[in-house]
Amino acid sequence: MVTYLFNSRGNWIAFQTGKYIYNRNGKWIGWIPWNNEIVMSREGRYLGTIYQKDRLLFDLHQHYLPYPGYPGYPGYPGYPGYPGFVGYAGYIYGTRDLTDSELELN
Repeated sequence: MVTYLFNSRGNWIAFQTGKYIYNRNGKWIGWIPWNNEIVMSREGRYLGTIYQKDRLLFDLHQHYLPYPGYPGYPGYPGYPGYPGFVGYAGYIYGTRDLTDSELELN
């Protein structure tokens, strides 16, 4: 099952299949190691947090997280389709949108 992830403005930025997160180009950029909303990069850095079930945002006040290990390569997810625009989510205190470089879109 594919879950589309958006920024605070409602623009599609990534998608999730299982515990793996891919940018909109289908490149694997992160995973969810602890069965919660916290997304870590492939290298073990904090990447972002999923809010409201479909918003991937960087939490400016994220506490220390232990090294999550390496999940193993997830394989190619296939083309996820285009979900369109979902609308503005409103301001979520202490967060910001992820940059293109954080999403590995450069």
